[in-house]
Amino acid sequence: MKPYIAIIGRPNVGKSTLFNRLSQKNKAIVIDEPGATRDRNYADCTWYEKGFTLIDTGGFEPASTEKMLVQMREQTHLAMEEADIIIFLMDGSEGLTPSDREITDILRGIEKPIFFVVNKIDGPKHENRVYEFYELGIDRLYGISAQHGQGIYELMDGVAEHLSHTSEDHPYREKRTRIAVIGKPNVGKSSLVNKILGYERAIVNPIPGTTRDAIDTPFEFDGKKYLLVDTAGIRRKSRVSHVLEKYSIIQALKAIDRCDIALLLIDAEEGMTEQDAKIAGLTVERGVGCIIVVNKWDAIKKDNATVGNYVRDIKDTIKFMDYAPIIFISAITGQRVTKIFDLIEAVLNQYTKRVSTAELNSVVRKLLDSNPPSRHQHRANTVSYITQASVAPPTFVFFVREPRAVHFSYRRFLANQIREAFGFDQTPIRIIFRKKKHP
Repeated sequence: MKPYIAIIGRPNVGKSTLFNRLSQKNKAIVIDEPGATRDRNYADCTWYEKGFTLIDTGGFEPASTEKMLVQMREQTHLAMEEADIIIFLMDGSEGLTPSDREITDILRGIEKPIFFVVNKIDGPKHENRVYEFYELGIDRLYGISAQHGQGIYELMDGVAEHLSHTSEDHPYREKRTRIAVIGKPNVGKSSLVNKILGYERAIVNPIPGTTRDAIDTPFEFDGKKYLLVDTAGIRRKSRVSHVLEKYSIIQALKAIDRCDIALLLIDAEEGMTEQDAKIAGLTVERGVGCIIVVNKWDAIKKDNATVGNYVRDIKDTIKFMDYAPIIFISAITGQRVTKIFDLIEAVLNQYTKRVSTAELNSVVRKLLDSNPPSRHQHRANTVSYITQASVAPPTFVFFVREPRAVHFSYRRFLANQIREAFGFDQTPIRIIFRKKKHP
């Protein structure tokens, strides 16, 4: 799994600017105002073919009692716990502050690679700003300018020594199918794990955020081998504010990164919420199979239209993944819990299915003849070759004259046609356009 790198520091020291530079995208909000970043942000990055997930955090003020800053401090603590590597960013233009000293004292007790970085060293005349920070007793300080890029290569070369090369292996090749149980806090993830395993493997507690670690458990069902991951959370009740939904993303990411099939639990009494949809979106980004599991179904008053209304509401909320099967269960009573495994096997069969190149080209050629891509610069944007590049998820590559000219709606059209033609109606698929090579 990719390592996680957290950028921490006081408000307004340039964390989001560094995040944007390393991720090469303007994903974080950057304004000259303390506390602009309130939620953790993340981005998948590479440095010389070494992959990692970068986490941007809100400002860390150890002594603050203001509610928003307290919450930002809490989420920074969580990012520090989740991260494999920590970049502690300080402000060279303001000099060493008491907060910097306090954060350094906290970091001394953490046994992880930690990089102490002084930002806003914008040129040779500012280099002497770094010297004051050696009072912290740190052997190595990195002086950088996140805005202009100075010193970034030296910093990331140091970080890269703790990164491994990105592996192309996928867990589906292993003997056990990996199932991640994901969802926002208090939807019944641990209860479902316990019901599946048949004993109290995980702590079940109605207080949101009871489970602090992902608990991997190998087991067998109907002669098949699985690995179940409970991702109920990383939070102590005393540690985090009541708005727990904001803090479930990174832990879900970690589980999704190493699974084949994700079981996304939602609360039947609440329905599909915005946070549920965000977590669903992570499975699409990561390209893993997903099953929507509506829990606490026993608590719902039902009539003949109830199931249909729920399914319609869910699909309306997550139109981007209408392929995901939906099942209604009760983790407490065990209602339809074992039926989840029929869906897991159905999704997995599609998720790892390969279509022969000859069959693929035969079917898709007919689609292209009847509905070709739009022309580019008054010339046909012809597709010369189609192949399935990989499985898990099924990935199809179209070699065309100009990939950038293919509209996203045409990509969606091809995906839908391939789903229908080859039976990929319950799995994510990827369509990639590449420029064909001329002899």
